[in-house]
Amino acid sequence: MTAWICVTCGVQQAPSEVAPLNCPICDDERQYVGWGGQHWTTPEDLRRHHHSVIREEEPDLYGIATDPAFAIGQRALLIRTPHGNVMWDSVSVVDDNALATVAELGGISAICVSHPHFYAALVDWADAFDARILLPATDAEWIQRPSPRIEFYDSDAEVIPGVTVARIGGHFDGASVLHWAAGSEGRGALLTGDTITVVQDRDWVSFMWSYPNLIPLDATTVEGIAQSVERFAFDRVYGGWWGRVVAADGPAAIRRSADRYIARLRP
Repeated sequence: MTAWICVTCGVQQAPSEVAPLNCPICDDERQYVGWGGQHWTTPEDLRRHHHSVIREEEPDLYGIATDPAFAIGQRALLIRTPHGNVMWDSVSVVDDNALATVAELGGISAICVSHPHFYAALVDWADAFDARILLPATDAEWIQRPSPRIEFYDSDAEVIPGVTVARIGGHFDGASVLHWAAGSEGRGALLTGDTITVVQDRDWVSFMWSYPNLIPLDATTVEGIAQSVERFAFDRVYGGWWGRVVAADGPAAIRRSADRYIARLRP
């Protein structure tokens, strides 16, 4: 039995003897089927052609990515705390280097994910470290590889002391962010994947229903996203890829970005 991985989105499926006919994640209009049709790979083949890269983003925060880049190309983040470590988002490659490095950093107590495009091989990561997986109940239909490790939350959940996952919607109904109170030297950090995406001009962020197909969100939803994170104290915003970081004054960046976005939707 093989836990097949979609080449286009990188999301792993439940183990089966033959590859699935299609990937529900890519069939959805927020994503796409690759131009050459549906293709699958295996964890073993991925490890032959890709390797993990782990870098410190700031004290007690580490990025985990894949080189060469695979599928969507995101990097996960690992938060270290005295109460256990939290992995935010996931990647498809789980190799010996990553497992050894993460173990040296204290392992993983819990995994949370911004949205289904970044589920990747989260069950393999959780199994390797006996970790909980926290996902929003509203996105349960998008889970491609079920696991008894999965726990559902409705709106917010304290993952461990000082780390809170919050469902704010938009990109998916369950699209979420992770607040790390001790991040950014105690000023707080917000980890967003592309629920709130940090754009090329890193003083700004943006919001979309579909990024690859350029389908926007409506004004009410964007305003709701901006308001939903105002309750958190934070300085930095960490997006879903290397370098996509609002280095300071993250709340102001989100507010002015939401205002700009909504203004462009008006007649």
